Amino acid sequence: MEHTEGTREQWLAARTELLAAEKELTRKGDEVTRQRLALPWVRIDKDYRFETENGSASLRDLFDGRSQLIIYHFMFGPDYEEGCPSCSSVADGFNGSHVHWENHDVAFAVVSRAPIDKLLDYRKRMGWDFRWVSSFESDFNFDFRVSFTEESVAAGADTYNFRPLADDMRDPKNLPSEAPGMSAFAIDGDSIFHTYSSYARGLDATWNMWAWLDRAPLGRNEGDLSWFRRHDQYR
Repeated sequence: MEHTEGTREQWLAARTELLAAEKELTRKGDEVTRQRLALPWVRIDKDYRFETENGSASLRDLFDGRSQLIIYHFMFGPDYEEGCPSCSSVADGFNGSHVHWENHDVAFAVVSRAPIDKLLDYRKRMGWDFRWVSSFESDFNFDFRVSFTEESVAAGADTYNFRPLADDMRDPKNLPSEAPGMSAFAIDGDSIFHTYSSYARGLDATWNMWAWLDRAPLGRNEGDLSWFRRHDQYR
């Protein structure tokens, strides 16, 4: 394990210098949050429908009487046998948090295209309790740029993380059918608005595993991501 060694005084001097950088990062994060909250809202006119454990539901129903809604776009396509390992790791952090969001006027739901029975079986296996709904017969995933078809990518019609997906998909073997993301919505009067979406590395802040590993002695060790599993697959 490569590392430098020093005295407590040297560590304290270096740590104090790092603190200044961390404080600057916090201030920059506060400014980015202000910009995020200032984004224009886009009215949702399409009637999206979802299958839930209690039957069919509209996008408005997912608000559950609240004025705000956060959705996590979980990679679990209709032909998947189990959920994406990375999305599963992200979702491990939802159980202890969604009750706090819901008591702060923010509803929460996870959305995937797999049939609802498959989603609920996997949720039970993982020991999760958050709301998970299926958008299998809806345009929702496609409209919010987390599901794709071979034809739409080939036509150059798809984007992911706000740039053409085809730019990264020159090899057809790399064609994704699903991708991760999160989106936020608000109700104002009789209208529903899309307020924010984030994808790819923009989701790091929602993946609390990384925040802790960033503070471990060796960091993330992202050079080899084969080490992490669904939490019930560690031996």
